[in-house]
Amino acid sequence: MLLIAHVAISLIAIVAGLVVAYGLVTAQRLDRWTSLFLWTTIATSVTGFPLPADQILPSHIVGAISLVVLTIAVVAWYVRRLANGWRAAYVVTAVMALYLNVFVLVVQLFRRVPALNALAPTQAEPPFAIAQLFVLVLFVALGIVALKKFRGKAVVAGGARGSSPLSV
Repeated sequence: MLLIAHVAISLIAIVAGLVVAYGLVTAQRLDRWTSLFLWTTIATSVTGFPLPADQILPSHIVGAISLVVLTIAVVAWYVRRLANGWRAAYVVTAVMALYLNVFVLVVQLFRRVPALNALAPTQAEPPFAIAQLFVLVLFVALGIVALKKFRGKAVVAGGARGSSPLSV
């Protein structure tokens, strides 16, 4: 049951993260989507730790890194309210958190989808490396564009009128 909840939360986090990424590159604050993204991504990392709990796996390390990144994003968004350098810190950490979610999604797709698993059964084969490199390059480009677009007075409030970073 935990596995099903973890997967569902992860997929919600990725979809919400893609919407937030769209907001970043179009200079829109999508407050409710951002809250959904941050909290579901935190929940994804937390619910992943007991899967499995008998040993430390690369997925646990990715989850721990994600929680550190998300801590910075949450502080930048909720505490510092994107003031000054916190806007850039938020953009970088939000994109990193989404990248980590998608990185794990690609890993799981290569493990669970028979056609992909046949291409890279140990995930040490070139198709897996190419897929992960493509995702990394895509997110680096996304981060660069987001840093340029989501800053200063060009950023407009999105979502509900008068909403603050603290709204859910």
